[in-house]
Amino acid sequence: MSLFSRKPKETASITYVSHTGASQTFDVPLGTSVMEGGVRNGVEEIVAECGGACICATCHVFVDEAYLPLLDPIEAGENEMLGNTLVKRQPNSRLSCQIQVTKSLDGMVVHTPEAQV
Repeated sequence: MSLFSRKPKETASITYVSHTGASQTFDVPLGTSVMEGGVRNGVEEIVAECGGACICATCHVFVDEAYLPLLDPIEAGENEMLGNTLVKRQPNSRLSCQIQVTKSLDGMVVHTPEAQV
């Protein structure tokens, strides 16, 4: 083994489903956000205008119900921003910039709304 070789980053498989039903699955590095995984892999429906600062609500997603209990609770800032989404907030609405990818989220499915801006 080379002194300069790197251990591969651990990932979790995240599936992004558009409002049309088109599905894309990517291995997203643990510790990054679902938003970062979408943006880095060209998921056009995740606009992410603020780059993950939780101040724009343009990374709104609908999380598959089975994964909701595995997520950290919604904090006040995210809760406030979810009131400003273009597409109406649903019980499973989250800002993807606030969802940190963990091994327990492997296989998670998020649906993107018809529009973000």
